[in-house]
Amino acid sequence: MELIRITHDNLETEHICCAIANNKDCQVLSKKAWLKERIDEGLVFLKGNVRGKCFIEYIPAEYAWAPISADGYMYIDCLWVSGQFKGHGYSTLLLDECVRDSKEKGKKGLVILSSKKKMGFLSDPKYMKYKGFETADTASPYFELMYLPFDKDADRPCFSSSVKETEHSGTQNGFTLYYTSQCPFTAKCVPLIEDMAKKRNVKFQAVHFTTREQAQNAPVPFTTFSLFYNGQFLTHEIQSEQKFEKILAVKGL
Repeated sequence: MELIRITHDNLETEHICCAIANNKDCQVLSKKAWLKERIDEGLVFLKGNVRGKCFIEYIPAEYAWAPISADGYMYIDCLWVSGQFKGHGYSTLLLDECVRDSKEKGKKGLVILSSKKKMGFLSDPKYMKYKGFETADTASPYFELMYLPFDKDADRPCFSSSVKETEHSGTQNGFTLYYTSQCPFTAKCVPLIEDMAKKRNVKFQAVHFTTREQAQNAPVPFTTFSLFYNGQFLTHEIQSEQKFEKILAVKGL
């Protein structure tokens, strides 16, 4: 499969947003605006020459929108191959290119966010271990920071201290959502669930991280989307209206 690297020159014309076909969709516009500002920071978005989920996105860890300490590493934002593209070795192709590129750039290794067991929107720990990744650090309730060092003496990455805090100020009253524009789906889902909460007079605070510094000091490992209720972490999985409806029902709201 031919691999295409997104640049300033082809960003507007290439299909980059998962299964979203319409370039005027708010999700596409949000994602491309976010990417445009990251390219000069060293972000690489590498995709198969197809319309669908077959891509890898990575960035020097110093510029990652994640609360980690991993200087000298390359941080993988997302590695996603699904649907008809699974089972053809495309994940390996994309990951191998990331390894090659990162070594060429003098990086110490790769870092990626995973979990104790396979979960949506996080890398599959079984697959990452198969590819040589190890767990570098953990964070409640199930997050794992995995890494692939290129040198056995390389420093071990870790989560920032902000993630280890058990008390999350600002999340104690109603729903609190932390999110970024790294994933296109948040551009559509966040306003929808905000509106659902408003119509039911349920307190809902959305905290949109719009700078790298904000994300790097976040109280949660997954800054793309993390939902709390009355101070308790609920989920990192981006919510559809149907999923959020179930949460409201469980909370008696």
